Amino acid sequence: MRPGESAPHAVLACGEVRTCLLPAQQALDSRAAAQLLGLRADERVLLSERPNLYGRSPDILTGVDCPLPSANGSRVRAVGTVAARASLTEGRVLQSSAYFRVPAAGPDHRRPWGHYLVRPGVVEPFGTLPREAVAQGLLAGGRHGDLDVGLIAGGLLTRLLRHPLLDQRPPLKSRPTRLRWVALPADPGDGPSIERFTLAEDELRTVRLRVPEDTRSADVAGLCDDLALHDWLLTTVVRILDGIRLGSAPPPARPRPTAEDDRPPVVRALRPAVDHLLHLWMPRARVAEQLAPLWDVLEERPGFTRQWQTLVQRIRDQLTLHAIPSPHREVEPVP
Repeated sequence: MRPGESAPHAVLACGEVRTCLLPAQQALDSRAAAQLLGLRADERVLLSERPNLYGRSPDILTGVDCPLPSANGSRVRAVGTVAARASLTEGRVLQSSAYFRVPAAGPDHRRPWGHYLVRPGVVEPFGTLPREAVAQGLLAGGRHGDLDVGLIAGGLLTRLLRHPLLDQRPPLKSRPTRLRWVALPADPGDGPSIERFTLAEDELRTVRLRVPEDTRSADVAGLCDDLALHDWLLTTVVRILDGIRLGSAPPPARPRPTAEDDRPPVVRALRPAVDHLLHLWMPRARVAEQLAPLWDVLEERPGFTRQWQTLVQRIRDQLTLHAIPSPHREVEPVP
């Protein structure tokens, strides 16, 4: 960027987060996480051990020159760069995130790529941006050929999942989720707010936000990464519980069971959740202070932590129940 020239003021930000279980039998330690997330040789991976083990890659840029999605069918060509990054939580949950911001207006012709490269994560429209129509179009998903930030996030995730460090042996079955978000400016003097949070089909969630004008798009992306992580945890644990028969009578015990196959089916189904997921719940651990109050809204409705605590208690109750000998079992006396 030339001296004295500032980045264009953004009136819209958008992004998408892909979240999945790392396909590896064992969680990665910090050294292996740095290898996995080392997307650029010129920048180090951000690693943190408090309050939990976390790694985040440096941003990588993807140049784009295509129309923006629009709910009213208008064709607004835009040029710039989309920022993408990846993160790994506790060596177990992998996320890829791509995002960009858009100013209210841009030049009426394309400029040299150097102009866009010094504005990372900024996509400039040709002419005036129809903000509301584009915001709706981004959440709904555009037509073929429109800018699709989800493809960029998905491409990065695919690249990471092919890393030779991964043995492709996940400890439990799960599905990836997608969270697509847009952020518009809040009214002067207002704080951040969530206008709408929707669970759509095909593992898609959509979030529409209002944020103060001085909020960095990277901070909004961080909030949505955190929301996507905890939504994935809830979704995965709900499916684990739905996939087993709870409350059925335990089968007769075999003498001195020692192998994994000798455990009751419910215990075998729930054990991976205990080993790999239950300790990951830590909302707003890395959310910018300005945006952290938005978690209070999510805790009230739909009540993320309340639902999580209920699920955890159900799992613990089932494990406790199956640890109690049945009155019909023959208990071998201790010598």
